[in-house]
Amino acid sequence: MSSDDEVREEKELDLSSSDVVTKYKDAADIINNALKLVVSLCKPKAKIVDICEKGDSYIREQTGNIYKNVKRKIERGVAFPTCVSVNNTVCHFSPLATDEAVLEENDMVKIDMGCHIDGFIAVVAHTHVIHDGAVTGKAADVLAAANTAAEVALRLVRPGKKNKDVTEAIQKVAAAYDCKIVEGVLSHQLKQFVIDGNKVVLSVSNADTKVDDAEFEENEVYAIDIVTSTG
Repeated sequence: MSSDDEVREEKELDLSSSDVVTKYKDAADIINNALKLVVSLCKPKAKIVDICEKGDSYIREQTGNIYKNVKRKIERGVAFPTCVSVNNTVCHFSPLATDEAVLEENDMVKIDMGCHIDGFIAVVAHTHVIHDGAVTGKAADVLAAANTAAEVALRLVRPGKKNKDVTEAIQKVAAAYDCKIVEGVLSHQLKQFVIDGNKVVLSVSNADTKVDDAEFEENEVYAIDIVTSTG
């Protein structure tokens, strides 16, 4: 391979390449449908481990059905295991096969999961309350705070803005709902086969937890992770 070819290949590993954009979109379509499946399985008495296994199986099945007839073998599949975290468990609970935990009525369930095509990763997270009818009270407040903070963050992740702009904005949103942003949660830049890139958005800045200042640039990809709490 010539040096020109190497430079061209390196340049194609971000959103300036239509092929990369297509792979991100394909991964996003699969993971969004996987999320719908997992939400539909979140019912009283459902075993959490069964839900997680079905989420992962769906990702493997769907990614296995595409990019099969290509010249270069393309890795694809689960980028982040299906996690179902209940109530006070903040996130990333993906149980062992022997775990017997089940969901109950009125549980607040946090789902997060990810898939990739050729290392280009799409992740998704969603909070679901196992309850018929409208969610009210503090549960509704914390859901609205997380959703609004995520919408605000997405509008700030744009070229020229800085990571601290997002950190400051989401804290203001949470405070408006009398809620708090959970400390220690990081939103990372995504790169090919890298789910936790060096550029980071901090959820809450304080004396004990700091990250380097960073400016968002054209063709970058980020996974924005918002977690709110009532206390």
